[in-house]
Amino acid sequence: MRRLRPWPQSIVGQIIVLVALALFVAQAINFTLLLRERQRIELTAQTAPGVYRIVDTLDNRPDRRGSDDGERRGRVRFLDAAPSLQGTARPDIERRARAMFDDVGLSVRSIHAVEQSQPLPLRRWDNFRLRAGGDSHSHMRMTRLAMAVEYQPGKWALTQTRIGDRPARFGGWLVGQTLILYVIVLLPLLWVGRRLARPLKQLTGSAEQFARTGSADPVEERGPGDVRQLTMAFNAMRSRIFAMLNEKDRMLGAIGHDLRTPLASLRVRAESVEDEGERARMSETIDEMNRMLEDILSLARAGRSTEAQQKVDLSALADAVVEDFLELGSPVDLADSERVVANVRPQQIRRALRNLIENAIVYGERAHVSVERGEGAIRLVVADDGPGISEDRMEEMMEPFTRLEGSRNRETGGAGLGLALVRAIMAEHGGALKLANRPQGGLEASLVLPL
Repeated sequence: MRRLRPWPQSIVGQIIVLVALALFVAQAINFTLLLRERQRIELTAQTAPGVYRIVDTLDNRPDRRGSDDGERRGRVRFLDAAPSLQGTARPDIERRARAMFDDVGLSVRSIHAVEQSQPLPLRRWDNFRLRAGGDSHSHMRMTRLAMAVEYQPGKWALTQTRIGDRPARFGGWLVGQTLILYVIVLLPLLWVGRRLARPLKQLTGSAEQFARTGSADPVEERGPGDVRQLTMAFNAMRSRIFAMLNEKDRMLGAIGHDLRTPLASLRVRAESVEDEGERARMSETIDEMNRMLEDILSLARAGRSTEAQQKVDLSALADAVVEDFLELGSPVDLADSERVVANVRPQQIRRALRNLIENAIVYGERAHVSVERGEGAIRLVVADDGPGISEDRMEEMMEPFTRLEGSRNRETGGAGLGLALVRAIMAEHGGALKLANRPQGGLEASLVLPL
């Protein structure tokens, strides 16, 4: 089961997620500042009427003249003792009122403010203000605020005002603003990201194709300037590598031709040796040199095969290889298996399987071949009855020119290129060569091919 990854792996996805998170944090900070500012404005609107009445009334006390002096005193009551106020204390209004008194230069000794919980009916002015602000009556709750201020020792001024409690309505507006901001910012970013990701994806695909098959298609040079320069550099490197590989193939072909000529001359001379035993040993040496030369050239050309892939029944292919060994009298057996079809280069798979069977016969006395189909892979298994390989030398044995001492010495085989060539063939097919010791003894070598 594939594990879900909350963090995207592509560079475009990471950029979009980071920008989205940054926008969210910025909008959260903006919302917090707006909320604090709105609360300050609401608090000022609730406090200002009472402060204004008290300041206006104190500025127009009986010792000062004023035409509407009676009306002002009617809104504010003067007491000689601290009044007993019933309701919910509003320390926030008390702090705001003290700050407003200080702003107008009026020093007060103490302030008490309470809010009565009983709702009040809306007045005509309240209805007009609500309609002007676009609010509905159901969202407005009017209560009474009582504020008592000790302006002189033992001298109190008491006033009552109406305050409204409206729920904040800008939350939905802020959400809509955030969504619009996401659309304005993320859509162009997504377009730029796709324009950036498309050539990078082609570049990755071409590199993977080269690693898998030894050939790669050129990448279309498009996208932003930096990406286009990267693509141009990749195409130039690709052309340079292909030129070097072609030169290597031509050089290997020339070397192979130059070496086969003296080997053929040696074979002709060996036929003229009168001693039959000596002639046979010389022929075997020449054959071994030919096989070694062929293995070296094949390993050097690994990944550059010109053979086309085709769908092949691997069970039939294994049966044909085993039949060739049986005709030579080799101890090989093939287990019954169902038909398994894969897209492979048949001559290369045939050679890889032949190398494993030859190793099993030489080092393990007998080869047991089977074809298995598992989850997402096909396995061509060659097991033997030999001593096996120590676990710490499994990987080493798949390196070129590597051989074991003891039972696997130079007298029993070639130059140690068989497993290295098999691994190169499997890498070209996107598969792998697996070695494991059998519990009952012997070595098990598997050609693992993807379905």
